[in-house]
Amino acid sequence: MNVMTDLSAEGLRARIAQHLTYTLGKDAAHASTYDWRMAVSYAVRDLIVEPWFAATRKTYQAQGKRVYYLSLEFLMGRMLEDAMVNLGLRDTLHDVLADEGIALDDLIEDEPDAALGNGGLGRLAACFLESMSTLACPAYGYGIRYEHGLFSQKFEAGQQVECPEDWLNQPHPWEFERPEARYTIPFKGSVRIDKDTAIWTPAETVYARAYDMPVVGWQGKWANTLRLWGAHPTDLFDLERFNAGDHTAAAAPEALARTLSRVLYPDDTTDGGKELRLKQEYFLTSAALQDILRRFLSEYDDLTLLPHKVAIQMNDTHPALAGAELMRLLVDVHGLDWDVAKPLAVGCLNYTNHTLLPEALETWFTWLMGRVLPRHMQIIERIDREHRAMTECADHLRIVHHDQVHMGTLAFVMSGHVNGVSALHTELMQETVFADLARLYPGRILNRTNGVTPRRWLRLSNPALSTILTDTIGAGWEGDLDQLRTLADHENDSALRDALHGAKRANKVAFAAWVQDHMGLTLNPDAMFDVQVKRIHEYKRQLMNLFETIARWQMIRANPTANWTPRVKIFGGKAAPGYMIAKEIVHLINDVATTINNDPVTGDLLKVVYPANYNVSMAQRMIPAADLSEQISTAGKEASGTGNMKFTMNGALTIGTLDGANVEIREHVGADNFFLFGMTADEVRTRGQHRDHARQAILASQPLQDILQMVVEGRFNRTNPDRYHGLVARTWDDDPFFVTSDFTSYMACQAKVDTAFADPDGWTRTALRNIAGSGYFSSDRTIREYMDGIWDTKSLG
Repeated sequence: MNVMTDLSAEGLRARIAQHLTYTLGKDAAHASTYDWRMAVSYAVRDLIVEPWFAATRKTYQAQGKRVYYLSLEFLMGRMLEDAMVNLGLRDTLHDVLADEGIALDDLIEDEPDAALGNGGLGRLAACFLESMSTLACPAYGYGIRYEHGLFSQKFEAGQQVECPEDWLNQPHPWEFERPEARYTIPFKGSVRIDKDTAIWTPAETVYARAYDMPVVGWQGKWANTLRLWGAHPTDLFDLERFNAGDHTAAAAPEALARTLSRVLYPDDTTDGGKELRLKQEYFLTSAALQDILRRFLSEYDDLTLLPHKVAIQMNDTHPALAGAELMRLLVDVHGLDWDVAKPLAVGCLNYTNHTLLPEALETWFTWLMGRVLPRHMQIIERIDREHRAMTECADHLRIVHHDQVHMGTLAFVMSGHVNGVSALHTELMQETVFADLARLYPGRILNRTNGVTPRRWLRLSNPALSTILTDTIGAGWEGDLDQLRTLADHENDSALRDALHGAKRANKVAFAAWVQDHMGLTLNPDAMFDVQVKRIHEYKRQLMNLFETIARWQMIRANPTANWTPRVKIFGGKAAPGYMIAKEIVHLINDVATTINNDPVTGDLLKVVYPANYNVSMAQRMIPAADLSEQISTAGKEASGTGNMKFTMNGALTIGTLDGANVEIREHVGADNFFLFGMTADEVRTRGQHRDHARQAILASQPLQDILQMVVEGRFNRTNPDRYHGLVARTWDDDPFFVTSDFTSYMACQAKVDTAFADPDGWTRTALRNIAGSGYFSSDRTIREYMDGIWDTKSLG
């Protein structure tokens, strides 16, 4: 039995009391919810330190290969309950606090989300860290300690308003500041060559200071480190200028540093925003690589061993400067010959691609790269020359062309392995965006389908379902999700189906109560909860879902006494601040919601819910309550998705296209248990060859014409009827993601969903099959595949 689960209630009570008194300076009689939450967090953190230290000692003793995961996002969410679940302490802590008159749920709700990510990319990184700890894979995560993280979303008159996110307005109990782990990060300046040696004299410098968060795995047997970098000035301020009254200029160094780690994804529609984004990416990359080499050289004195001891994973193109920075450090700082250093760098580096959208494969103007990182521009140009000479590649395959540095190509060329994140995505990578590079570097591309951690996304988020699973198939599935397959053997157990139906309804009642408290909107828990939550983007096609909602509203109004399936349409997600079309879609969703929710004719038959500021904690409420999961992106555009996996794992049925991991989900749960519609990726490409594809689709669909007419006439915004003219015109004339071409198929599929939901027992049977087929989508499986086929590292558990 693990020592963590053996800790007595008395021991926990004593630890909490000690922190309440000596860390918080409070006695129990006068402690606030915040005080209790911090005391409990420190007590739980104490219990993680022992396996964390033990894991570090074992890693050094093994002298094996370590994994370093570089990501601009780590969407960790709340930490307290996650740690309690993995340590097996939740029930004990509940009872200990109840004796003091404290509700554990109140403490959990008091913790702010660590909003260090935008969506799937950052949540994937968090799941991977937890799985690496569960599997005792020796690993570090590297990211940025954003003061504000992604913006906090509010709605004012239906419009998205971005507000600063304030998760660090109070102490963060899960981190350990490491002032001794500090590295100088240079920017700008000039480069001179002295006897074939490049000497970079930067004009600006900041310090990267480490803040470590232990990430504990299932059952508390192993903990790895998430090291986040905070930017600090190399010179606090200019005292002479300050005393002369020039206070703003005196504080310029501090302002530069704080700006670097202040906000995740600053708006880059301006030149200043672009420069800040580039600096952030280099700040993360340089700090991480300096730390990796420092740790390596503390154990070994032969840099040629580097690929045998170090595996670096670049999560998307944001850390793609790692190729150039590792070459700079090896050649300029450590004195290796270029021809020796380059295969070492390629042997360490690996790149995960997350998109097929050309605009999402980052590019930087050469003038900006040359100004901000002059030495790296030289290194990138040399890498590009060698790449062209070796492959005799065409201009479009160059890293540097048309006055731009193409970061996806740089990452590809400087990586030993390049992986996609679903079977379809990897196939399309080889056929489209990286087709020519795949031919030039055969065998470099491989697939690693994404996964999610079942500890947070099932055990923690859905305790009602988790209890049923344990009662039915036995304990241990949390660490071996393949065991869910045996659930299918119990499909004909009516008591089990009744229990699953009851658990789902209880989750819906809880979510409806939350909506009532936060939005003042009353929901019918017996209605179908139809959920689409993800980043707002045209290719994810929230607009198609909304058009179907409008069509449904009109059909109900035309015949309100028909046998309609009641639905609650639930949206969630943020639009990037500079993405104006996405922000128009947000506005339209809210305008449609206001109209429909106040229509007495449709009443409880149709409601539209769009809570502001979708985050991890909100997802943990929504996903267990969902009946239907909307995974409706344009085929060939979504790399994988991970929300689709979470919904399936929690017993929601999917309506979706053959896109991303939907393809594999459908294979694992069975085609008959998945609501499929829409064109395939090949059909999308063929359809796109017709310039008037949107107009043809609209003219062939009277419902579409009626919907667009209502929108353009201002049916949903009487005070400003011209508001969505641009959005409607884009739908008629462009429609780059084929909303109109797939709409008729989507509506027909939604009718099948209605019919299926009218049979509650049949729906629950199908939900059971989805849960039983979801074991493949554990991030533990994904990490094992990385360990075996990319990182070549072993578990130390």
